[in-house]
Amino acid sequence: MLVAGVDVGSTQTKGVVIDDDRRILGRGITDTGARLAEAGDAAFRLALEGAGVARDDVDFVIGTGYGRFRVEFGDAQVTEISCHARGAAHLFPRTRTVLDVGGQDTKAIKVGKGGEVLDFCMNDKCSAGTGRFLSAASDALEIPLGELGALALTARNPVNVTTTCTVFAESEILGWLARGRRTEDVVMGVHQAIAARSFSLLARVGVEPELTFTGGVARNQAMVALIGELTDLRVNASEDTHYCGAVGAALYALDRLLVGAPAAGEGSALR
Repeated sequence: MLVAGVDVGSTQTKGVVIDDDRRILGRGITDTGARLAEAGDAAFRLALEGAGVARDDVDFVIGTGYGRFRVEFGDAQVTEISCHARGAAHLFPRTRTVLDVGGQDTKAIKVGKGGEVLDFCMNDKCSAGTGRFLSAASDALEIPLGELGALALTARNPVNVTTTCTVFAESEILGWLARGRRTEDVVMGVHQAIAARSFSLLARVGVEPELTFTGGVARNQAMVALIGELTDLRVNASEDTHYCGAVGAALYALDRLLVGAPAAGEGSALR
């Protein structure tokens, strides 16, 4: 028995295929772009290739994320909040708090023992304090996004970035450089601003160990280190935590096959 989850995020789309032993057999990732349906299809196809199976071998597919209703080949949809909680608890069973920092929003989620959502809050009115802010820094500094975290960790005297608004990010970053501040100190200042915004969301739901960091920004080692310092906790982060939404969706798909009950958050308007 095989199932799949497809997480159509604002920046990247992820897909996973799992079996009835809940093992991840294949993963796929692609940039979302403007064509959400095509991105979902591409990520699913890559996950199938990774698993070495055909579409007809997959018994149930659930879509999640920003563009979950555009997963046209999916059998159902579940909110990304439910899926990130479920996926995090699967990868790290002692998870009680989840921080999901994506391209356009940030979510703090309190999780129960079974991966159920107990409480959450999110920053979704603008892209302040999200991966979009890091992208703005990357563009302003002409440094690849994947290199920012390592560079930030070399900082000695981080600047105090006062805005987390993406609109004003470039002018403040360039302003610090014009004053002669070192690039790595400016980059760490950007990371610290995002971490502070993320921590404020975590504080609202209450931070309990274990804390699992999900979303694309979880791959940034400086962000993982800063969240650990602010919470005084060891932060769970791995390559698979980037796929947490898709993993959770696949697990809900397996529930549907094994139990037949609708998944938590299925079809909901919640983001």
